[in-house]
Amino acid sequence: MSVGIDQYLHTAITVRDLDAAIYFYGTVLGLERVNRVLRFPGAWYQLGETQIHLIVPEQITAPAPPDPSQKWGRNPHLAFRVANLDKAKEQLLKHNCPIQGSASGRPALFTQDPDGNVIELSQG
Repeated sequence: MSVGIDQYLHTAITVRDLDAAIYFYGTVLGLERVNRVLRFPGAWYQLGETQIHLIVPEQITAPAPPDPSQKWGRNPHLAFRVANLDKAKEQLLKHNCPIQGSASGRPALFTQDPDGNVIELSQG
């Protein structure tokens, strides 16, 4: 017998500066924001059937950003498929986002949101 999971619904990540996070996920990454009335500070984004929930916790517990000398892909991260990795990289650089190439050599790169949450972009 199993729990019976049949769909992945969302990932919630903590952010300290909601305005900076909204700018990053909405403007830099171009994700579609879900209009939702919340009883706490946050924002929801829709990606197909999955959502990302940005939540400002009552007590800030967001982890410290990964060390730039370490491989960011070995840290907890969100992974997104992009159609054109070069265009994605250009958009990130335009907004002064940190970038690290994939250590595996595959067409992927890593960046960080304003709170240091790692984002993987893979060309698919």
